[in-house]
Amino acid sequence: MRITIHAERPDTHDALALIEELEAELAPLYPPESQHGYSVEKLIAQGVAFFVVRVHGEAAGCGGIQLYPDYGELKRMYVRPAFRGMGLAQRLIDHLAAYALARECRLLRLETGTLQHAAIRCYEKAGFYQIGPFGEYPNDPLSLFYERRL
Repeated sequence: MRITIHAERPDTHDALALIEELEAELAPLYPPESQHGYSVEKLIAQGVAFFVVRVHGEAAGCGGIQLYPDYGELKRMYVRPAFRGMGLAQRLIDHLAAYALARECRLLRLETGTLQHAAIRCYEKAGFYQIGPFGEYPNDPLSLFYERRL
């Protein structure tokens, strides 16, 4: 199986499709005030490093990282249902961690929804542990916050 991960603008055709699928998956689960994901425009405006993972050239998932002075935050993590269970999310997390380390960032953080059970298992398996809200996130009962030292 040929798996590649490359930097890509979040407004490319494949990246837009992946982000739209992620939004469609989350929309029925959470009210608007509990959907904290960046829009494509904000990903670009905030300088989020964005990556697309491909299997045999087909876009299978995406994720990004926004670097702050004290940590890097994972953003817009998503793997298409047909590609789940192949370890792509872990590969993407490893790629984002390597990106952070190359920029002397030694701490990763993320926010995810309480109903994202597979994502929660993936993050915990990858060494993330639960923390309280960080940055500008509100204390939302539908959000979980995680970090991992690199």
